[in-house]
Amino acid sequence: MAAGKGGAGRKSGRAGTPPKRPTSEPKAPRPSRQRPPVTRPTDALPTTPQRVPSSIRSNAAARNVLRRLVQGEAPPTQAMSIVERLAGSPYANPTIQVGGPDAGARKALDFALNLAETMFRYGAGALEVETSIIAVTAAFGLDNIEVDITNQSVIINYSAKDQTPTTVLRVVRSWTNNYAGLTAIHRLVSDIADGGVSRTEAAQRLDEITHRPKPFPRWMVTAAFGIFSAAIVAFVGGTLLGSLVGFISCILVDLVSRKLGEWRVPEFFSVATSAALVTLIAMLFWWLQVPITPALVVVGGILLLLPTGRLVSATQDAINGFPVTAAGRYLSAILVFAALVAGIAVALVAGSAIGIPELDVFESTGIQYPWPLVAVLIFVAVAMICIAEQTDVKLVVPTSLVAVAGYLLLIGAVAAGVGYRLAPALAAILIGGLSRVVSLRFGAPQLVVAVPAVLFLYPGLSIFRSMYTLTIESEFVSDGALGLFNALTVVLAIAAGVVLGDNLARPFTRKLSSDERQRNRRR
Repeated sequence: MAAGKGGAGRKSGRAGTPPKRPTSEPKAPRPSRQRPPVTRPTDALPTTPQRVPSSIRSNAAARNVLRRLVQGEAPPTQAMSIVERLAGSPYANPTIQVGGPDAGARKALDFALNLAETMFRYGAGALEVETSIIAVTAAFGLDNIEVDITNQSVIINYSAKDQTPTTVLRVVRSWTNNYAGLTAIHRLVSDIADGGVSRTEAAQRLDEITHRPKPFPRWMVTAAFGIFSAAIVAFVGGTLLGSLVGFISCILVDLVSRKLGEWRVPEFFSVATSAALVTLIAMLFWWLQVPITPALVVVGGILLLLPTGRLVSATQDAINGFPVTAAGRYLSAILVFAALVAGIAVALVAGSAIGIPELDVFESTGIQYPWPLVAVLIFVAVAMICIAEQTDVKLVVPTSLVAVAGYLLLIGAVAAGVGYRLAPALAAILIGGLSRVVSLRFGAPQLVVAVPAVLFLYPGLSIFRSMYTLTIESEFVSDGALGLFNALTVVLAIAAGVVLGDNLARPFTRKLSSDERQRNRRR
């Protein structure tokens, strides 16, 4: 019997069937017929027992629907999608290291911070800084990155899986005019995103950019300020003598501003002093019976002092979803605007106190030159602003041509009967769109081209007239306040128009973006 049982066991082992049991013992259920236990997630809803097959499919569908309603498709807070964030930027689809970050992840974070600080110092917008950080860190293999940018600080958090998170912070405390450096950084980030630059080489190139001399010497910048003022005075209807006075006054203003900067005088008082100096010089020449129109002479100096780049960057940040950064930049721009207004008011009061007779600020013959000559004046003025902003030499002529195109649209819109508020905004939209095309063609940020090209549109004459009415003609205070509000509205409309033009041109410049990437790969 024992041998039979053993034989039966061996036979059953070969045949794969259970051994026979005596009839008196109950039959055990066959293991091969049972279903394996179903593993459910811990957050799954209760289900009916497995032995009720008729309701399995319906309950599974109900659980899926209810889970979507309760839990949602994705958690409310999740890691940033790097590829999606770079969509629409010149760094879309960067070359990412497959092997992950190397042992020097902290060095990559420090490089990203240095890059962001330099871009902020050179006047870049928050969106451009953020996309540059994401593109660089992604190219270096850091795919768990969060970036937080405020008006003057950058925070980067790196939290790799199963590792201690690392957070680095950098505060930007100084600014300078260096659009050529900003263009070089843009090209560096493009090269990094294309995968052709190592971290060590990128750090060396960034150090070279920050220590590279600016393209134009200081004496040329001072001369550019004077030439710009002379061209703008002629553009708004001034005489040749008025342009000469504007040239002299703006050179003096630049020298005074430089000295105040060496003394570390706050920007508010520096701008107020410069505005007062421009206004007093114009009023003194007029008091000496020099045949000029003081209001037109002051316009050239006012446009130089307006925070054009800050307004455009703040508007761009507000539209692109950086409210904190936009609020900080708007506050800074408003303070500069208030300093400008205060300086004009102080000069007007001082001139009235020393006996300068009241001005006829509304005396203006308008533009007295044919439009081809005015277009040349705008070309020269914008070229001088490019020199003052230290723009790359290759971008001076294209930026000036973009401004001329905006001027042609401006005079066309005015001839068509468009109001004085809408016409500059339309011209700014065209300038914003063309600036994107030119910047992609030359491998530069859009802001570098748009800010100098749009400067001639700002209503400097309206600002001076409104301030004169508020300060001297007390019986027309409401008119002055309304005029100042209208001027501020036009300023904001121009800044918004530049951003709108940039966004409208994006669908039509995708080929230019790919061409820029190909040029970067061939470098």
